[in-house]
Amino acid sequence: MRRSKSEIVQAAVAAYLSPDGDEASEAAVTRRLDRISRSVERLERDVTISNEAIALFVKAWLTATPSLTAGDQKAQNAKGQERYVGFLDALSRRLSSGRLLRGEIHDEQPGSGSA
Repeated sequence: MRRSKSEIVQAAVAAYLSPDGDEASEAAVTRRLDRISRSVERLERDVTISNEAIALFVKAWLTATPSLTAGDQKAQNAKGQERYVGFLDALSRRLSSGRLLRGEIHDEQPGSGSA
């Protein structure tokens, strides 16, 4: 159904001046703020998981990695570069698969419904 521009403007002005207009606007803003709050909470959780995962990895790596002699360093740098490329490939595959750490964390929490 096509409406004229004047009908659209008239309906918009009537909705704006309607006594329920303020309540409807407030409800819409509240819904949007609730959505934004939930999104920020998810982001905060994901950042916390990422920070903890990186911290645990760095701690384990620093604990397990022996000091190198000067002769070993060149070979180890090459091996490190090879491992880094492998890490990037694995990360890319994991991100492409959609199976993320946050999902595993949620799945493994006690009482989350999966066992």
